[in-house]
Amino acid sequence: MSPLYKRLKIIAVITTVMMIFVQIGGALVTKTESGEGCGTSWPLCHGQLIPSEWPIDTIIEIAHRGVSGIAIILVLIFCYMAWKQMSHKKETRFLIYMSIGFILAQALIGAAAVVWGQNDFALAAHFGISLISFSSVFLLTLLVFEIDQKFDARRLRIHSFLRNQIFYVTIYIYFVIYTGALVRHTGSELACTVWPHCQPGRIIPINFFEWVQMSHRLFAGILIIWLIFIVIHVFRHYSQYRVLIYGWGAIGIMILLQALTGALMIFTQVNLIIALLHALFITLTFAVLCYYIMLITRAR
Repeated sequence: MSPLYKRLKIIAVITTVMMIFVQIGGALVTKTESGEGCGTSWPLCHGQLIPSEWPIDTIIEIAHRGVSGIAIILVLIFCYMAWKQMSHKKETRFLIYMSIGFILAQALIGAAAVVWGQNDFALAAHFGISLISFSSVFLLTLLVFEIDQKFDARRLRIHSFLRNQIFYVTIYIYFVIYTGALVRHTGSELACTVWPHCQPGRIIPINFFEWVQMSHRLFAGILIIWLIFIVIHVFRHYSQYRVLIYGWGAIGIMILLQALTGALMIFTQVNLIIALLHALFITLTFAVLCYYIMLITRAR
């Protein structure tokens, strides 16, 4: 392995980890309602390069901006190095375009939300943009480490049933993620005080916030059942492919942890650590599903 390729692997890992911090940081800003920690100034904070006062919401907002800025620089460096050393791989250029395009879109939408403000439905879409941005970097990193070759994915044969399941569940999970982001941005996390139903002795929601919360629970419940079904199908019919067994085993674990942290958010009154883990698990699940979409384009 050449020294240049070793450096590419190092920058790939660092960039991917930084993108995870961007995801968690965005969720932290939302959970702590720190989006206005710098007022309506961007890239300055309250019109100053260095704020005169440092309340906690200002610290969180500045930290998130700083991490996002570093992530943009790292993504640009990573993509340049990948272009120079891996452009022969057919997915490389597409993932480079996606990585750069979506992280810039993510930054611009975040800046616009600070300066002009946006409604809750538009802000919920911001998390979806950042999700694609992270997934693109994640897939590019997997290409750098040649995960497909190490798990012998070249001989992978995926039948049409599983192909369709992977494709449609990936679209569906993106919709479910949007409803979860909507729960956060509308402040509906505790609109329902018990779980799995909404209020003691009552299942049917009676106001907008309860409908947002219970709709997300319903869609998330369907997603969990659907993913567990696919996991069982993969383990029964594709046990000869490690790349499927390991990946879908991880998806099964992460989606159960996702459900657990979702319930614990109610029981713990939206504990911050639980909330951030909830965002992390679904981010990783979506990224792994995107990897399988990529494999589908190769499989016979």
